[in-house]
Amino acid sequence: MSTLYAGYQDQIYRSGTAGRRPPFTTDHSRLERAARDVMAPQAYGYIAGAAGSEATMRANRAAFDHHGLVPRVLRDVSERDLSIELFGSRLPTPLLLAPVGALGLAHPDGEIAAARAAEETGVPLVLSTVSSHSIEEVAAAAPRARRWFQLYWPNDTELTLSLLERAVANRYEVLVVTLDAFALAWRPRDLDRGYLPFHRLHGLANYLTDPAFRHLLPKPAETDPAGAVQRWSELFNDASRTWASIPFLREHWHGPLVLKGICHPGDARAAVDSGADAIVVSNHGGRQIDGGVAALDALEAVVAAVGDRTTVLFDSGIRTGADTVKALALGARAVLLGRPYVYGLALGGTKGVIHVLRGLLAELDLTLAMTGHRTPAALDPSVLVRT
Repeated sequence: MSTLYAGYQDQIYRSGTAGRRPPFTTDHSRLERAARDVMAPQAYGYIAGAAGSEATMRANRAAFDHHGLVPRVLRDVSERDLSIELFGSRLPTPLLLAPVGALGLAHPDGEIAAARAAEETGVPLVLSTVSSHSIEEVAAAAPRARRWFQLYWPNDTELTLSLLERAVANRYEVLVVTLDAFALAWRPRDLDRGYLPFHRLHGLANYLTDPAFRHLLPKPAETDPAGAVQRWSELFNDASRTWASIPFLREHWHGPLVLKGICHPGDARAAVDSGADAIVVSNHGGRQIDGGVAALDALEAVVAAVGDRTTVLFDSGIRTGADTVKALALGARAVLLGRPYVYGLALGGTKGVIHVLRGLLAELDLTLAMTGHRTPAALDPSVLVRT
């Protein structure tokens, strides 16, 4: 039986007859502008910005516009089911909250608010390593939320193992390893302000609460914050790793292992061969390379290369339910939503994130029906025309 997420639309219209409007806009472009008005300029710049001229971020959006959805009619779509199977369990929808660093920049409750929204909606949260609240705090705040953990792989073995052990102990189900951030891209919005949140201790909660990290500090972080930041920057990631490094994670993480940041079919094949259970086609939302291929355009080639061998997930550029349908039609099993939920967080904490998720899922539900489909699994490229 379908949950009929489209019912959120009816709820909004019924409230309208009583003179009540939705608490926040339902238009994703207006959502960003509204969030910009309430966020500190440096915080908004960090979240909204991208690499270089931001051509890759623009390309991500343009790629969706280049795929037109073909409506189908007179099909019985009265009962719809958005649920999917992933890693042997059922998720209510094909949507996840992407790992976004330092969510405290958007709202004081940061990842805690996002986790509570995840708990309310059933949408899993992928917690970033560089979060404003620790692995333990997020788990305690939303114990029934589905939680995944995203790893920026430190160049210290003991710290890596400690982070993984903490994630396991707090019931994070899936490990997502980001591969495309071994160096920080040239980001003019941040550079012009001389602003990187981590250098001001924003987003370092998982490090400052980690015994392995604290053991590496010459002085306690409380008395020498600059020294803690310096040590973090030395440990954050390792540009020397290769595909031969992945079996280490496979050995020490016994749940599903997902590799994020894949855009090339050759890398997709290498990820599968290395033991990954899934991949995320992603260009980091345009934040890591300027002039890069649109993630949606990369998705088609990656699915053709490995879609019959592994689970392919997708992020970078998702803004609407219609975008989600397009990515699913091109072979993604599920999508990760990034900036839009952060803007909802900035506007209204947990309530803002829930509003954004319910709106996107309502549009996904409606778009699925308008294209003549009852389930996400029924979608395929025939629903699209390249324009």
